[in-house]
Amino acid sequence: MAKLSFKYATMNSGKTVDLLRTAYNYEENNGKVIIIKPKIDTKGDENIVSRLGLSRKVDYLVYYDDELFDILKGKLTDVDAILVDEAQFLSKKQIDDLSIISCVMNIDVICYGLRVNFRGLLFEGSKRLLEVADSIDELVTLCECRKVARYVGRKEDGIFKMDGPEIIIDGSKKNIEYVPLCKECYLKKVRKIDFDNIKDILK
Repeated sequence: MAKLSFKYATMNSGKTVDLLRTAYNYEENNGKVIIIKPKIDTKGDENIVSRLGLSRKVDYLVYYDDELFDILKGKLTDVDAILVDEAQFLSKKQIDDLSIISCVMNIDVICYGLRVNFRGLLFEGSKRLLEVADSIDELVTLCECRKVARYVGRKEDGIFKMDGPEIIIDGSKKNIEYVPLCKECYLKKVRKIDFDNIKDILK
């Protein structure tokens, strides 16, 4: 039985490389894949691009309010897998539609994306994937302190910020930078939690 899978991690974890490797594995074994990317992710335009320099043209760029049933109607013959890059940017309905497609059409759907935004809150698409995915896997990357990074901080002109729009695409503005962080570093550097003060309070 086909599955809807969610592979999540912060940046620099190899999500795009894993997607490209998965596509290659299917095709090397005479399988057929469809690759989807949200249009809002302007990095690479109609290509998915890894930080290692690997890239591939996607089959469909989708807007937030696009109907996936309309886009994929008549396109799923002999398709073995649908791979989705930056799935956190999809709508709840689009995730639901992918779940239905996977089940009804018996096609594996593998979604790659971030779990939380720079405020530590779930993206809409990620939230729905955590609710409905048949398989959930974490891809691991490290914080600069070498602990596992599960958070992302947004720097503006070199300073961590908690305000501003939820979505600013990596690389679209020169003064914006995203940094993978472990929980401790996120609390200290982004949320400015004074650990020593709280220890004193709790003694």
